[in-house]
Amino acid sequence: MGQDRALEALRLGLSLDDPQQRYNIYVSGEPGLGKTSAVSRLLERISRQRPVPPDICYVHNFQVPHVPRYVLLPAGRGRELKQDMDRCVEFLSRELPRVIESDEFKARAKKERDRSSRDRDEVFHSLEARATALGFSIQRTPVGINTIPLKDDGSPYSQEEYGALPETERAAILRRQEELQDLVRDAFQRLGKLDEAWHEAHHLLTKQAADFLIEPRFVQLREKYADLERVQTFLAEVKQDILENVEQLQPGNKKAVPVVPVPIPDGVDRFLRYRVNVVVDCTGSVGAPVVVEGNATYTNLFGTIERRVQFGAVTTDFTQIRGGALHRANGGYLVLTVANLLRFPLSWEALKIALKARQVRIEDPAQMLGFASTEGLRPEPVPLDAKVLLVGSPYLYHLLHHYDEDFRKLFRIRADFDTEMPWTEESVQAMARFVRACRDEDPTVLPFAPSGVARVVEHAAELASDQKKLATRFGALASLVEEASFWAREAGASVVEGSHVATAIAKGQYRHSLLAEKVREWIARGRLIVDVHGEAVGQVNGLAVLDLGDFAFGKPTRITANVFTAKSGVVDIEREAELGGKLHTKGVMILKGYLAAQFGRTKPVSLGASLALEQSYSGVEGDSASAAELYALLSALSGVPARQGVAVTGATDQKGRLQPVGGVNEKVEGHYLVCKELGLS
Repeated sequence: MGQDRALEALRLGLSLDDPQQRYNIYVSGEPGLGKTSAVSRLLERISRQRPVPPDICYVHNFQVPHVPRYVLLPAGRGRELKQDMDRCVEFLSRELPRVIESDEFKARAKKERDRSSRDRDEVFHSLEARATALGFSIQRTPVGINTIPLKDDGSPYSQEEYGALPETERAAILRRQEELQDLVRDAFQRLGKLDEAWHEAHHLLTKQAADFLIEPRFVQLREKYADLERVQTFLAEVKQDILENVEQLQPGNKKAVPVVPVPIPDGVDRFLRYRVNVVVDCTGSVGAPVVVEGNATYTNLFGTIERRVQFGAVTTDFTQIRGGALHRANGGYLVLTVANLLRFPLSWEALKIALKARQVRIEDPAQMLGFASTEGLRPEPVPLDAKVLLVGSPYLYHLLHHYDEDFRKLFRIRADFDTEMPWTEESVQAMARFVRACRDEDPTVLPFAPSGVARVVEHAAELASDQKKLATRFGALASLVEEASFWAREAGASVVEGSHVATAIAKGQYRHSLLAEKVREWIARGRLIVDVHGEAVGQVNGLAVLDLGDFAFGKPTRITANVFTAKSGVVDIEREAELGGKLHTKGVMILKGYLAAQFGRTKPVSLGASLALEQSYSGVEGDSASAAELYALLSALSGVPARQGVAVTGATDQKGRLQPVGGVNEKVEGHYLVCKELGLS
């Protein structure tokens, strides 16, 4: 409403599909204009016309386990894949042990084991026969084979008998023993090959049994996800990994598996690497997502990798990956408040990197800052296709545009929200629709009568301080609508009339006007001296506005001038006391120029003068007191008294012409209330 310029810029920025992410939007305007609400409503309408983005999932990477892979699936199918893999895991955990423990499998395994045992026995029998021929016996021990020399009668030598043998006979025994050791080593090699062959045969038998069990299920999965290449790759790797690790997947096996590089304690999910982590689920979504993130921390924007303590150690895995606002906004729109975003410098820098690289990367913040971090997961970055809208003040826009080169490249569209709009029939109708929209959003708001809407319009004009403009401070106007409805309900009315709106305005002013009432009380009691009766030389009542943020009020302030013969010129006491701001100092310097032009054209003026805003103990800013200061100086120079019942506001230029100033409503009301307090003439 009243923001045609901003809407045109928004539509342009939202319509430009730039693969280089250069046409993101900065929504600029003062606080309270309803920028975020307006942008959100516009995006909700536009987003319905765009396609629903895919689900984002992470799965285990069987080639590089510490780099989980992302998988993009059509909306809703990510949840299906997760459910399918969960059912597959349940099936495996239930049926794999049954296959391994089945009678048929045990019979086939026993047949292979018996065959291997026969081959081993044959090797040992052959070795024993050769040993006997060489005059030795073989003794099997847990650590190897001992060769024992024998006497002619077949009994072993005792230690004394062996020591009593002639040297030549002992040497012959040693030669035969060395020959036997060669035979033992050869036998061990043959036994090792037999063991290896047995394990290979058993593993092949296990794979065949497992393959026969799982192939029908994986055929169904491959057919269901035939159009998704990355899912097909994942399913193929899952099946291959199952077949290669059937023994390790058995409940009683403690051997490590790829995801957990330590022996697996009881209670750990052995099938974890076959599961699916759905990071973004778009099931049931209509159109593109619109994400408004109010707390732009690094974790909230880019996600995180959670950790858990397990068996006394901190661990993590791909199922602990959590997405951020950029993941949820992928394929749609992300709205951020720039003041909040800049509170987290890491978030701002990472956002620019993501937009330039067109991908969302989940990293440890310590790595972003260049610090060393413990080895952990580094998920694959997800391709980014999102329009980012920053909502902030014009001041922050100019700072970023001036100092941040990346900002100029990435945010090329600026949508300016105006603080006011023309007071026309169309804007009045729009204001009536706004009141109706407030009621639609909050059903407790009562209907508004025409007089109630009219009073809201008048208050918008008061906020604009212009008879031809209406303020677009919709936050304040929405609060007024709600409060007026409350006072109407308190009065027992069924509709909100103009009187109820006036009551809400008056009550709001009363709640915030404590300081204003105190100031008027101090003036009435003489603690602040303000003369509103009679005349005085060198003294004029100026008008100041005190802005408390949510409330502003005006009050008269005595401005006094003294003149004397000197060459010092006009001395600004506020500036000398370091209470005057730059604009106030400029106004006084303009006065000096005016006086010099008026009285010093033909010869130098020996004039000394001092100006002061009496009983002003805080900072003074603005040039709207320059007219009152000029009148006080002219009164002091001429000796002509000034009427104290008249207060003056306005800025003057060097030619003596008056210029418009702001805060007229507050100034006029403030002076009137003080005059009323002190007694109207």
